[in-house]
Amino acid sequence: MNPLAAQARTDILSAIDNDELVLPSLPEIALQVREVAEDPDAGVMDLNKVIGNDVALTARIIKVANSPTMRGAQEITNLQMALSRLGLQFTASLAMGLAMEQMFQAKSKEIDRRIREVWSRSSEIAGMCNVLCKFRTDLQPDQATLAGLVHNIGTLPIFKYAEENPESLNNPFVLDMLIYDLGAELGDKILSTWEFSPELVHVPSQHLDFTRESDEVSYADIVTVAMLQNYMGGNHPFANTDYATVNAFKRLGLDPNMEDAEGEDISAEMEAAMSMLA
Repeated sequence: MNPLAAQARTDILSAIDNDELVLPSLPEIALQVREVAEDPDAGVMDLNKVIGNDVALTARIIKVANSPTMRGAQEITNLQMALSRLGLQFTASLAMGLAMEQMFQAKSKEIDRRIREVWSRSSEIAGMCNVLCKFRTDLQPDQATLAGLVHNIGTLPIFKYAEENPESLNNPFVLDMLIYDLGAELGDKILSTWEFSPELVHVPSQHLDFTRESDEVSYADIVTVAMLQNYMGGNHPFANTDYATVNAFKRLGLDPNMEDAEGEDISAEMEAAMSMLA
């Protein structure tokens, strides 16, 4: 690793251990939504009441319910209708994920631009995860969508440190190196602190382990494939990945070249899903 990046990595981990850099907390609205979702006696109206207190979140969920990916003959005009279409668990996971958008902002103009780019791409990948999950697995689409939204959550403390210590991280190359090297580790740590389910807590690190061996498909596999498809054709280093070396494609039963008919269908669906959470 670049010496500057290595030093910044050490400084960030030390700052976290000494409580000088605090890991982000799960937004209050997300905590309330999770409490309802985990209550066996709670129903749709309980979730409606919690989400309904947040006008912006309500509007986003209604928009998702009206998206092509969620297909419906009737236009959704209120939260109760959206809940009926999406269901309690999907709406709860979606609300938890979307509530985190407020965390992806900064005071520094350049850091704010970078951090919003991360959220924008995570939103696109989350929509693609939803479609991949439906097409190729028996896993839960709501959890796949949430996995896509949080897979880069570990970048938040890095961006915060960069904003507070511009003299240490004023080099974009060094910042990019840190995001790749340290972001996954911090992401696992954050999701563990937030008490996410075991199926999701290691998504930040596992989705980057392209040669990971496993007998079962996981949410990390879904994020891996969605992420690589999202970067395809761009300038990011992941755009040059040889899909044949990525085990997640095999576990999802996908042709790495995405050349079969079903692959084309999935690609078309994922293309539409990219705007679902925009």
